Formats: sequence, structure tokens, C-alpha cells
Amino acid sequence: MNKILIIQTAFIGDVVLATSLIESTKLAYPNAQIDFLLRAGNETLLADNPQIHEVLVWNKKSAKVAGLIKLLFKIRKTKYDAVLNIQRFFNAGLLTALSGARVRIGFHTNPLSRFFTKKIIHKIPHQTRDGYFHEVQRNHQLLSGLTNDPIPPAKEIPPKLYFNQSQKEKIQSLNINSPYFVLAPSSVWFTKQWQRSKWIELIDKLKNKGKVILIGGPDDREYLEGLGEGTINLAGKLSLVESALLMKTSQRVFVNDSAPLHLASSVNAKTTAIFCSTVPDFGYTPLSIDSCLIQRERLDCMPCGLHGKASCPLGHFKCSDDISVEEVLNKSFEK
Repeated sequence: MNKILIIQTAFIGDVVLATSLIESTKLAYPNAQIDFLLRAGNETLLADNPQIHEVLVWNKKSAKVAGLIKLLFKIRKTKYDAVLNIQRFFNAGLLTALSGARVRIGFHTNPLSRFFTKKIIHKIPHQTRDGYFHEVQRNHQLLSGLTNDPIPPAKEIPPKLYFNQSQKEKIQSLNINSPYFVLAPSSVWFTKQWQRSKWIELIDKLKNKGKVILIGGPDDREYLEGLGEGTINLAGKLSLVESALLMKTSQRVFVNDSAPLHLASSVNAKTTAIFCSTVPDFGYTPLSIDSCLIQRERLDCMPCGLHGKASCPLGHFKCSDDISVEEVLNKSFEK
């Protein structure tokens, strides 16, 4: 294989997790040119990745169709030997089917999978005799379809981000000299968020152990205001990669089941992941060596959806309310 294209045009966390596949593909084909196609806005995640030859960007919000056609021509001109398509939607399937690549591998749930040379079964959750597949293992099924190699345990193939000097200097310029914790309390989906009052209580306890730094996107800044006196609110002030770099040297990271969880895994940060409405069986659990996952005993209504909901469908939100701050602290710092 001389040229390989990996396609993942989904969201931030999906691209972070796909970096695991990049690493393994380069290991399997060290002399191959590996390119990666993603949606506009996520390209900074791979900007400094030495395994990637070129990042192809599809802008879904501006000239969507024209951009897709332009990408198709570029893909065909590059003459890839193989395309590994993680994305399960029509447009990514179209690029794969018409890529001209000799080997076209994707998931069977893609509407154009009949035009792939190999279809891989995609299931969430995906139970095996060794447990449930993590998302990085699901993605590795595509590479296994190319190499016929077995799929490793999830913690052996974690995601990985790379950093440039400017990003390192940005974190150093924050002048955080004392021990610190990184918290990402917000999520796009309400039922993935641990209750705001619980975050406030946790912050009050953590302040006795070190500085508390809050991270998130620009839209999260207002939500994070007022979570605790003396916190450092960096929402909207750091890039995704810079946020991961900040996590790397923290005392511990506290997150919901959301993209910051995967950023933490990419730098092997000490991580506490608090799961509310979603469940570990889906395969998005932390992969850091020192990590723990906290969730209350499974309710009949859990999970209420793959991605969570805008509000609790039953109105009680017990999956969040029943997780105590004491449990989070005890499991995070138990010896």
C-alpha cells in the first residue's frame, strides 16, 4: 500500500478517537502516504501529526456540494490504493465508492456500502467474548479488513495528539505553577452533564488540593461562570489541542461523556469520567492508564439515547442526581 485515505467527517471526539487508527495504519504501512479527510473546524487536531501527509477538509456549511465534488476530483487524482471510511453517512460513502481506490473498506450501515470492496459490521454496543468494543476497536476493524491482523485491546491503541512549540508556549504563558485540576462540566447534550450543583460542590472540595481550571468552547463560557469562586475559566481561550496539552500535566481531569474525555485519553491524563444517561457499553470510555468511570447503578431508562437528550425524558434525571460528590472524590483519589 503506497497511499491510504482515512475518512472521518463527524465531530471533535470522533476525530480524536480516529487518531488511534492513524497510528496503527502507519505502524502497519510505515512507508505509506496517509491522508485524512475531515470536516472544517477539526483540522487543527491533525495539523502537527507527523503520521499524516495531508489533511483534506470538507466544509459542510459553505458550498457543501461544490466542496464535495472538488474533494472527489482530488481523491481520484491522488489514486489511493485504499480508503478506510469510518463515517457511516451518504456523502462519505459517495467519496469512498467513487474514489477509484482498489480497496474500499467501510461499515455495512453506510447507505453506499454495496460499492465497497469490503463491508465491516458496525454495532453499538458491540459485545464480544472479551467485553464490549471501544470505539477505537470498532474503527480498527477497518484496518483489520486490510491487514487481517487481530484487533488489540483498547488501552493498547489509545488516541494520540501532537503539539507544536507555539502551543507549548501558550500553556506555559498561563503561569500555572501550583498543582491544578482541569474540569469540563458542559456538554452539547444536557443528559450527559452531571448536575451543575454537583460540579459546584466538587470544585469547592478540589480547591483545597490545587487550582481549578475550567475548559470548554466559547459557547460554554457563560455556563461555566459562577461555578466557583477562584476558578480559572479558560472556556473559548484555548484551542482543542491546547486544552489537551493543559490536561497532560494536571493533577486530574474531570469530565462528562463528551469530547474532552477523549482529549484526556489522547495525552494519557489522569481522568475521572462521569457518565449520566449514556452507558460504557457504547464504547466511549476513558483510555488513560490512570482513569476511572463513575455511574450510578443502571436504571431501566438508561440509556435514553446514544447521544443523550436535551432534557430527562422522565423528568427525574436520577442518572445524574444519584452520583454523589463523595463517590467521585473517593474513586478519583483512592490508593
